[in-house]
Amino acid sequence: MSLIKQLWLTIVVLLLLAFGGSLFIGVSSSRAYIEQEVRIKNADNANALALTMSQMPKDPVTLELLVAAQFDTGHYRRVELRDPQGEIIEQRRAGEAIEDVPAWFVDLVRFEVPPGEAVVQDGWRQFGTLTLQSQHSFAYRSLWRSSLELVGWFALAAALSLLLAWWIVRTIRRPLRNVVDQALQIGERRFTTIPAPRTRELREVVEAMNQLSAAVRDMLGEESQKLDLLRRRLQHDGVTGVLKREAFLAQLQIHLESQDSRASGTLALVRLARLAEVNERLGHGETDALLHALAIGLDQFGKVRGGGIVGRLNGSDFVLLLPGAHDLEPLRHELGKRLAALREQSRVPLGLPAALVDYAQGDQRSVLLASLDGALAAAETRGDQSLVIAEGPQRRSLFTSHGEWRRALQEAMAKGIYLAHYPVLDGDGELLHFESPSRLRLNSEWQPAGVFMPWVSRLELDSRLDLAVIDEAVRDITQRGKPLGINLSAASIQDARFVMELQARLRARPDVAERLWLEIPESLAIHDLASFRSLCHALQPLGCRIGLEHVGAEFTRIADLQDLGLGYLKIDRTLVKEVDKVAEQQTILRGMATLCHSLGILAIGEGVENREEALMLFELGLDGATGPGIRQHDKPTS
Repeated sequence: MSLIKQLWLTIVVLLLLAFGGSLFIGVSSSRAYIEQEVRIKNADNANALALTMSQMPKDPVTLELLVAAQFDTGHYRRVELRDPQGEIIEQRRAGEAIEDVPAWFVDLVRFEVPPGEAVVQDGWRQFGTLTLQSQHSFAYRSLWRSSLELVGWFALAAALSLLLAWWIVRTIRRPLRNVVDQALQIGERRFTTIPAPRTRELREVVEAMNQLSAAVRDMLGEESQKLDLLRRRLQHDGVTGVLKREAFLAQLQIHLESQDSRASGTLALVRLARLAEVNERLGHGETDALLHALAIGLDQFGKVRGGGIVGRLNGSDFVLLLPGAHDLEPLRHELGKRLAALREQSRVPLGLPAALVDYAQGDQRSVLLASLDGALAAAETRGDQSLVIAEGPQRRSLFTSHGEWRRALQEAMAKGIYLAHYPVLDGDGELLHFESPSRLRLNSEWQPAGVFMPWVSRLELDSRLDLAVIDEAVRDITQRGKPLGINLSAASIQDARFVMELQARLRARPDVAERLWLEIPESLAIHDLASFRSLCHALQPLGCRIGLEHVGAEFTRIADLQDLGLGYLKIDRTLVKEVDKVAEQQTILRGMATLCHSLGILAIGEGVENREEALMLFELGLDGATGPGIRQHDKPTS
């Protein structure tokens, strides 16, 4: 039996004991008092009537009048006068008028009061014996009424007591329930804190639990900070803080091969001209500060445009990756303004030529960089402040206008979506789930998401596409019975109507929801925590697993999300590439896997290219791996 039930049972038993004791004592005391009063009344009235008779003539008429007058007051059951031989001289009797009192109560409290007796004298001679017995109905009625009043007052007191007890139990139960929930969350690696109650004993327990939770969370935060510091030393330039050449080129390759809106955008190359001359005039320290300011300016520009990545290719060249940005002329104008502002802040003349080029899925990285380098050389010949748009690879556009794209996308979504199946395997080769990027049939061919996702975002069709993907995932899971992982776009997650619709569809199919893995970009979870929290609260009770993909740069902030119950993380390809050869990456991934397991989260490596990388990932403690090295491409039929 629970503590709360025991407490309620104790309260009820105490109330019943108090009620029963009070009622018994009250009725018993009243009964004894009434019996005593009636006994005295019987004796007094008998003596008074006998004295009156003794002084009056003893003729039958007078005696009858005296007895009748006493009896007719209505308070007597029996008045009789007997001679010394026991013969009745005069007598009056009445029944018990107690119809308004329950019979069981009368039987329970039956009065045992002897009648009053007195001697009637006739001079010095005993004339007779007078017996007088009072009517008890009034006593029963009075006792019944007082008992009802006692019960009523006690019922009111009991109701107030139970209400007070309910409030007290509720004030105790809430913090107890919170402590239990907190303990369960700690068991699930969700280190939350709860407000301390006013009750001293409960407050001490809650404060101890909060201290434990905060200590573990801080410890994990410190460990993640150390891992991030190691990662930054490995991937980031020490002077400017942006990505090194190798790390940036790896990111660029990931974007070119991605299956989402990152697969197209703009690439910009900025050069600090005559770096040796600037270094000679400003000195090493100020030159480093100038390079850092240039990198920060480009990074801020990238963040304003959404998800920009900055890298340093060499001493004087910086490259900016802007996924999803396609309007080159406005970009050139805005970038020129930022570079002009930097030139104005410098105390020496600066040359900051730049070149921009658009990229799309399938482009060759070397071709893009060569085009940028050639355009930058042309910009330098025009002047140190020139910004040139490079001529990118020749591509055949599927459609030529926004209207054509909208019609084609709507028709393709109406006809149906194909989901590819790329297995995510654990260390034993068992399937965790299938990664399922979407395909649309455009111009009679199945096109990967990298081709149409930029246009889906541009035309604000994200929610419609994601709902179509969900419907296809439901059908696929129903047919195959295998867990499926699908991507949700940032725009859909930020749409409350989409989340409600998704919740309704999955609630109708709980068998499917338990096999559904939903993947969210790391950047969205970090920078729009409110939308991500709403999604988690809406879908996790249904059994869905929610995870983050492309985790890397923001890993230190994952601890801030531990209270949301994340199911898994997919670690970015830049940390997985050649992990079997780089000791620093092994240290980082081992630490990331340990922290994930401390939070109850699966750690999965993305972009595994060969068996050696996969074996190393499992040796480091990761739970799963996916990528071209271990997956089989399930091609759609024509």
